[in-house]
Amino acid sequence: MTWEEIDWASLGRLRERFLEGAPGTGPYWETRGDLASYDFTYGERIGWKWDAVLEELQTRGWTPSDGVVLDWGCGSGIAGRRVVSRFGRGKITGLAVWDHSELARAFAAETASREFPGLAVSDGAGLISEETPIGLLVVSHVLNELAPADLEELARLAARSSAVLWTEPGSREVSRALGAIRDKWSQSFGVVAPCTHALPCPVLAPGDERHWCHHFAPPPPLIFADPNWVRFGQRAGIDLRSLPYSFIALDRRWSGGEPGLSRVIGRPEHFKPYVRLLNCDPSGLHQLTAMKRGNPSLYKELEKTKRPLVYRWSRQGDTITSGEAFRPRS
Repeated sequence: MTWEEIDWASLGRLRERFLEGAPGTGPYWETRGDLASYDFTYGERIGWKWDAVLEELQTRGWTPSDGVVLDWGCGSGIAGRRVVSRFGRGKITGLAVWDHSELARAFAAETASREFPGLAVSDGAGLISEETPIGLLVVSHVLNELAPADLEELARLAARSSAVLWTEPGSREVSRALGAIRDKWSQSFGVVAPCTHALPCPVLAPGDERHWCHHFAPPPPLIFADPNWVRFGQRAGIDLRSLPYSFIALDRRWSGGEPGLSRVIGRPEHFKPYVRLLNCDPSGLHQLTAMKRGNPSLYKELEKTKRPLVYRWSRQGDTITSGEAFRPRS
């Protein structure tokens, strides 16, 4: 696929379906060209979100256990490919792709086979119907379209999985729904990220209804100088600078990360004398501030950094006196 080969009419139709976001409306995909055009554009943007998720997981010290990755609701297969690319075939013994659309399953399998020669890539329909263990269950950008039967199937698959990675758009409704799944499934899994604790999600606590757990992935800087991406953003009505996402990472082996960490939700708000942020830690949600005069380097870092916003704070009440970005111990 190249920019000259993109089917813009197909992308327009797909965009309308994405905005509907209703369950039970049938498969998106009508032709292989639909999938190829999507994978090259919308799919690539989803890949950038997965890059941010996987970077954070590696920073937290997480890697998948040995076994097969099942990319459920795969579409063009971008999520499964990003996971394999990040962690390699030493850990991942195979990739199974599943979608309601047989056309999508074929496209995702063929594309992954080309990208990873020698990797065992299969149609996931057989794995779903079996009772064999799953190494890693991958789910991406499907939640607002799932019927109750789909959620029940995902719960059954999670029960057979060693770990689950689930990434969604960063909208309020979808993020809060994902948080409810996190709370339910965390009874059987350790919570790896984005949380720094395994307590019930504080976003869902009474009084915090206006909040939702979301983050922003950094798009590759070169796209802003690429006229093709600029044209795509204009035609799709997308702000290329903004990549909001929500995610959960669960693992049965996980016994908890380092204590004392916080995760910043959304983007810090910068004002002339201070920065304000929404902080999540085991004590719940708190609006914290850091004065620019007392923390000039932190003030600048929180404005410029592209890293996941995982920090260890020193605080006096709701005022940050110092902060250090979390980095894994060598």
